[in-house]
Amino acid sequence: MTDRFTAFVIEDANGKPKGGFKELSVADLPDHEVLVEIAFSALNYKDGLAVSGKGRIARKLPMVAGIDLAGTVVESRAPDWKPGDRVVVNGWGLSETQWGAYGRFQRVKPEWLTRLPDVFTPEQAMAIGTAGYTASLCVDALEDRGVIQPGGGEVLVTGAAGGVGSVAIALLAARGYPVTASTGRPEQADYLKGLGATGIVERASLLEKGAPLQKERWAGAVDSVGGITLVNALSQTVYGGAVAACGLAGSTDLPTTVLPFILRGVALLGIDSVMAPAARRERAWARLARDLDSGKLAAMTTVEPMSKLPELADAILAGKTRGRVVIDVNR
Repeated sequence: MTDRFTAFVIEDANGKPKGGFKELSVADLPDHEVLVEIAFSALNYKDGLAVSGKGRIARKLPMVAGIDLAGTVVESRAPDWKPGDRVVVNGWGLSETQWGAYGRFQRVKPEWLTRLPDVFTPEQAMAIGTAGYTASLCVDALEDRGVIQPGGGEVLVTGAAGGVGSVAIALLAARGYPVTASTGRPEQADYLKGLGATGIVERASLLEKGAPLQKERWAGAVDSVGGITLVNALSQTVYGGAVAACGLAGSTDLPTTVLPFILRGVALLGIDSVMAPAARRERAWARLARDLDSGKLAAMTTVEPMSKLPELADAILAGKTRGRVVIDVNR
């Protein structure tokens, strides 16, 4: 096993986080019970903030960035995991409080690991990544609430051309739910319809400040944007409907009133993917294995070398990426 490898490390530079490539050895890694050889990671919005230094994602420095990994167990002191096991890790503080995935090796705690379903390669697992796994959690939450039905009312997906949105559309369409995609990039309409969207709405229409209660339209929604977009989604949700909120690409603010909640019984379902318990993760990955079409997954995926991380980080923050960007940590 090669002992030394290149990783993307965020360090302190005059009181500010600054990332760059650095050579590490396996001996430098945290003393957790399971050593994983990473095949692929992914680029998420949070990764863009961390890599670019435009957001204080890392809470302690130095920090290896990257919140997702897929790979193979090399060494294990934990009885539930053995060398050769194919695994995936999403969240658990990677790149925030725990060293992350942008390198060939990482040591992790056994409770962070999820077994990679047989139908997926490590590359496909990272094409899904935290974004796709989060989308699956959102669909689970809407179904559990009982607000969406095959062939029933429209389901809105905001930030539709992004990672969460792309996978959410594909999963919802696979179950027969009519999906309306919100995007600010009209050139992506054919891409979104190819994933299963039956309608497109302009992002701008959800960015205009409207009345607290607007015309009822959405049976449910998956929102990764936040801010005014989430406010309008709530205001347009039908009586008894629900919005699964999982992101803040637009804003962390929620300038709304209680009216959708107390006059229409609308539910705001908060979706956490970072610390979700094992049973919820396994259910989400089981849905992905069952419902996510491999062709649609391929259509939303590009693979890039880790060496391009700085420019890719700027691109995702500027909204210039589409679907899922897989990071090959060995290039």
